[in-house]
Amino acid sequence: MQSLFSERPSRLRTVAPVMLIFGVVLACYWPALRGAPLWDDPAHITRPDLRSWSGLGRIWFELRATQQYYPVLHSAFWIEHRLWGDATPGYHLLNVLLHAASCCLLALVLRRLWHPDSAAEGHPGGPGDVPRGAEWLAALLFAVHPVCVESVAWISEQKNTLSVVFYLLAALAYLHFDAGRRRLAYGAATGCFLLALGTKSVTATLPAALLVVWWWQRGRLSWRRDVIPLLPWFAAALVSGLFTAWVERAYVGAEGARFDLSAGQRLLLAGRVLWFYLGKLVWPADLSFIYSRWDVPAVAAGWYGWLGAGLAVTAALWLIRRRARGPLAAWLLFAGSLFPALGFFNVYPFLFSYVADHFQYLADLGLLAAAAAGVTMLLARVPVRARLAGRILSGAALVVLAFQTHRQSALYINNETLSRAVIARNPQAWLAYQILGTTLAKSPGLQAEVIGCYEEALRLNPAYPDAHLGLAVELARLPGRRPEAIAHLERAVQLRPRYVEAHNNLGVELSRLPGRLPEAMAHFETALRLKPDFVEAHVNLADALAQLPGRLPDAMAHYEEALRLRPDYAKAHNDIGLALADTPGRLPDAVAHFEEALRLNPGYAEAHYNLANALARLPDRQLDAVAHYEQTLRLNPDSAEAHYNLANLLAFLPGRLSEALPHYREALRLKPDFAEAHANLANVLAQLPGRLPEALAHYDAALRINPNLAWVHFNLALHLSQISGRETEAIAQAEEALRIRPDYLEALNCLAILHARQGRLDEARANWEKALRFNPSYEEARQNLRLLERMAGR
Repeated sequence: MQSLFSERPSRLRTVAPVMLIFGVVLACYWPALRGAPLWDDPAHITRPDLRSWSGLGRIWFELRATQQYYPVLHSAFWIEHRLWGDATPGYHLLNVLLHAASCCLLALVLRRLWHPDSAAEGHPGGPGDVPRGAEWLAALLFAVHPVCVESVAWISEQKNTLSVVFYLLAALAYLHFDAGRRRLAYGAATGCFLLALGTKSVTATLPAALLVVWWWQRGRLSWRRDVIPLLPWFAAALVSGLFTAWVERAYVGAEGARFDLSAGQRLLLAGRVLWFYLGKLVWPADLSFIYSRWDVPAVAAGWYGWLGAGLAVTAALWLIRRRARGPLAAWLLFAGSLFPALGFFNVYPFLFSYVADHFQYLADLGLLAAAAAGVTMLLARVPVRARLAGRILSGAALVVLAFQTHRQSALYINNETLSRAVIARNPQAWLAYQILGTTLAKSPGLQAEVIGCYEEALRLNPAYPDAHLGLAVELARLPGRRPEAIAHLERAVQLRPRYVEAHNNLGVELSRLPGRLPEAMAHFETALRLKPDFVEAHVNLADALAQLPGRLPDAMAHYEEALRLRPDYAKAHNDIGLALADTPGRLPDAVAHFEEALRLNPGYAEAHYNLANALARLPDRQLDAVAHYEQTLRLNPDSAEAHYNLANLLAFLPGRLSEALPHYREALRLKPDFAEAHANLANVLAQLPGRLPEALAHYDAALRINPNLAWVHFNLALHLSQISGRETEAIAQAEEALRIRPDYLEALNCLAILHARQGRLDEARANWEKALRFNPSYEEARQNLRLLERMAGR
């Protein structure tokens, strides 16, 4: 039995142009194949929590599991991730191949329409007028047109390239159904149409487009033959379109003051948008990833001409329909396919621009087909020489378009290149500044430029929550700027109350301030109420709970939920380890979690550091601790704390005292006000022959930085007490230690000994007695007191 999608012309006549199309498309989009993820691509490449089979179920049955509810699209992404993971060349190559496939399918659909095997010849605008080969010219025009670059070079717009493949398959299958009225063909067509709707709901225009095609082909529509079979399609299209419009408002964020337009303003906007897209199709110059956003209330009054011109063109084409129906049909296909993006319905991208190249990807098919038909029909009617010149000009035009597409696709190599190109063409594009800031924030040493990008985005659009969030993240990293960061996060939450990332980040910043932990927890809880599978919020709430007495079980419940959602989340294991490390009897469990975090992420410097701290407390694992401190410093050589803790451990280990010195000195180079590092360096120096003066200098430095370190005062007192003539200074240091910490037993004992040496026996006795009142089992004080009594008895 003949295939639903088979065609009768010879295989060679079909295979050759197909190979040409695929080769041309690959050449045009070669620069984009190595492109990095752009803007919202990470929201489309399947997230870790959706990569399982249950995640695939969530894609279909959980409305907010994906950025938009397009289950077919995200199922395709799910399969792609199984095939090549996060490697972007696979996604780009598939997008390019889908575009080439759409070009070829367009040619097959047009061949079926323009050259049906059993068509009647000669009626106006119908089959028989278009020379053979015109369908491949239309396919080439679509293949190389620069306005398609945004849809093909941007991973997120696989919703366009995949949906158009299903759209054209549905159209081709329906043409077979129309010719033979077979149920199998109708079922195949309906299945493809539903797949198209599940990929992108703009394909809901297909049944209306088919009616336009039947009218063009037959001159009139038959209710029974043409309309009734499409009624189920119209119903599915209506449901899909209204559902998508509701999702855009309720979940994606296409609502608020920036979307408030009157019906009249929306009508005028539609006229302006229509001509904008027609202009880019006819003359694809000055293309941009983000176009200027028109101030519709302010300028719409000057747009009556655009609306009038659209109505005039429609009326004129209607008047000549008896001579040629093709132009009106092409115009209706273009305008009708654009209808969902003309401004009558809110879509999120209207927040930053009312137009975008990817909105016209599907709509261009009709006009490009009409242009190809017109050119080939004209060339067929002119003399041979003129026909040759026309073909050369047509070929040159295709080459120019292909060259521009190749150059335009090179801009989609990464966010920085694309954003800077947008800003150069459209300096008011606040979103481009936001994307550029987010991109530069990933590179060290660019913080000033990053902050400048976010501030410029907010200058252009003060009500943009994402810029407030990005600026807050950068400010929080700067000393003394946390209050500003919190203010920006609070503004982000105010502007978008359902902004889960802002709630989470605000919670993180508040948790770092004294007394603000309850507020922080409230924001984490809000984030989880809005998004129960928000893994980071589960971990952050668990971290907060772990700081509260008796709340470790609640914290563990959130840690476990985070790991259920994302089993490979190394940070969750690291934070569980931190929570358990200070819990009596749970240190081995903490070590196990740190080790699991490192199994998942061997380059996780913080986990190496935390594991080293834990192992240092285990007598039989201290050499392993040294190894993990060293690994921490290989990954993060500027960690003063890691140098300090490694030095402390080396100073404790037999025979490794001298190895501690360079690490203390490096810690002080990195953090000159590190009082504890000065003090412990002094402790080590005091044990080395001839280094006591240097040790005393470091004790003094530590106390200048932090005079309230009782143990440093005590250590200094001990060493001063061994130097002839400095006993008074030693007594002063011991007394200062006791002023800071009155129950400091060792300081009381030291002070008592110093008093005893000076013959101040009553004061010595008082200090030892005080030590015993604090701790009756303090044996050293008891023995010294007995010795004093024996000496007094003599």
